[in-house]
Formats: sequence, C-alpha cells, structure tokens
Amino acid sequence: MSALTLLDVDNLCVTLPTASGPLSAVRGVSLSLRRGETLGIVGESGCGKSMTALSLLNLLPSGAKATMSRYAFDGETVTGRGKRGIRNLRGNRIGMIFQEPMTALNPVFPIGSQLTAVYRRHKGGSEAAARERAVMLLERVGISNAAARLAQFPHQLSGGLRQRVMIAMALMCEPSLIIADEPTTALDVTIQMQILKLLADIKTAFGTGLILITHDLGVVSHVADKIAVMYAGEVVETGRTAEILAAPRHPYTVGLLGSLPDPSRTAPGAPLATIPGTVPSLIDPPDACAFADRCARVLPRCTAAAPALRQDGPGRSIRCVNPEPAAWVA
Repeated sequence: MSALTLLDVDNLCVTLPTASGPLSAVRGVSLSLRRGETLGIVGESGCGKSMTALSLLNLLPSGAKATMSRYAFDGETVTGRGKRGIRNLRGNRIGMIFQEPMTALNPVFPIGSQLTAVYRRHKGGSEAAARERAVMLLERVGISNAAARLAQFPHQLSGGLRQRVMIAMALMCEPSLIIADEPTTALDVTIQMQILKLLADIKTAFGTGLILITHDLGVVSHVADKIAVMYAGEVVETGRTAEILAAPRHPYTVGLLGSLPDPSRTAPGAPLATIPGTVPSLIDPPDACAFADRCARVLPRCTAAAPALRQDGPGRSIRCVNPEPAAWVA
C-alpha cells in the first residue's frame, strides 16, 4: 500500500436481516482513497452507497453484519480491531456529515454542547478550548455571529445552517477523512452549490480526503477527483471523474448520464430519459449480471455468470462483458 494511500478497503460485504431472509446490501465492494483526494460514490437509491459508508464507522443498523478482507486507514490496519478501535476513528480521524442534519443533530441540546462534546471526547482539554475551536470552525464554514450561535438549538437554524454545523462538527477533531452522505439533500439549488464549494474549500484548506455519496452525477462533477458507480450493492465502474463523465463504459453509467436533464438533448415538455425496469431483489441476488434485465446491450453470457470487476485502462475498472465501445474513451 502506497504511503499516500489514506483509505484501503477490500471485499466489503454488508448483510441485513429481513423477514424474507438476509439481504445482501453491499457485495464485494473495494475502495481506495489517497490523501487530499475526493471520491464520489454514485448510484440510485438503495444501491448500497450509505451502507458502505456506515460500515466503515460501525454505524450499521441493529442486526446488520459487515465483513471485509482488508480495512486499512492511514497506514494502520483496522480489520480485527473491534468496536473500540473503530470508535477511536469515528468523529476523531474520520468525520461524518449525515444526510439529514435535523435528525443527526440532537434536538434537546444546543449546538455548542454537541460540538464541544465531540472535541473533548477525543482530544480532551478544557471546555473553554473546545468552545474556542467550535466558534472558529463555525466562522470557517460561513456562520455569522458564531459565539452566539452556540446557545441555539437545531430547530432554530435553517437547513443550510444546520448542514454547516454538521460540517463544523465533522472538522472538530481535525480528521484526515470526511464522509459526506448526500450533504445537499433537501437544500435549494443555491444552498447546494454553497455547500459543495465549502466542502471543496475545506478539503484544500485542511488537506482532508473526502468521500462524497450522492445519486446526482451533476454534483460529483463539481468536486470529485474520481468516481465509483454502484448498482445493486456492487461497484460497476470506477475511474477519474472527467473520463467517466466524458466516456462512460458501463451501460448503467450511460443510463444515469442519459437521465440527466440536458436542454441541448431534450425538447421543452418532452419526457426525460429513464432506465427501464427495476433493481433486482438483493434477498436472493442473481448469479449473473445484476443489470442484465435492464440493459440494452445484454448478451447470452451476461445471464450465464456474474461478471468480475476488471481493469479497463489506466485507473479505470468495469463490471461488464459488453461495455460501450472503447472508441468512446479519449
């Protein structure tokens, strides 16, 4: 593993208990991230993006089980450390920005006490020192009158301000990695762009790695250095952001990009492009390509066996036996 590698995860699997049997929410996912790099994990709802992130912090739902062949962070092996070892990473060396800050923030405590609790739990020090850092970070994320804000409760803040508080909380212990799970959900477009710019600025200023989870390829195009596209619990395509967006190879990635509104392609009032069909049940995953039933390029061998994730040029990989023509790739 390179000295520049911050996160290295191999063969992550997450199983959830259901009334109909175990559900394979994440299936053999491998990820790597270098220091100061941004990875965008994209895919439609239910594809396993959030479960992948939550498993890294041992925040899975009750009854869920995660296994992985390797989990290394900042040069140290995390596999086998148990819950205590991951607790020392969570909130300290790995910060998390949750999808909905109104439910992630405790409604009965002022934001000041929630910010300082994170810092004192991991770094120790006085309450005064923790409050000083909280004020500094609230100002850094663009919240005015920061000292007075410490006494406010989450319900007294707008959605955009609550998300900025979540970002400040994730930064309290100077983490090496921040995981942002749909950080712009339920925010209007203007606030979305402000939050994305803030995340990009923070990554540059603090030198942190960033994992951005989203269903919106338009979002990752602004901030991500590389992309991992997930479908039905698996990674189906990875590569540098510019290359994936300019020349997608997996039919699912092609479908996602084709579903984005484009005034040059879609006439006013015309229906938007969609991907036909539905995601297969992961209670009994198919022993074949999970996208085969929805794919316009399907071949008989696509339904005969599950394709492996294979290299598809420098820095790229794909889980497909009949991808879009390689001539697309620059």
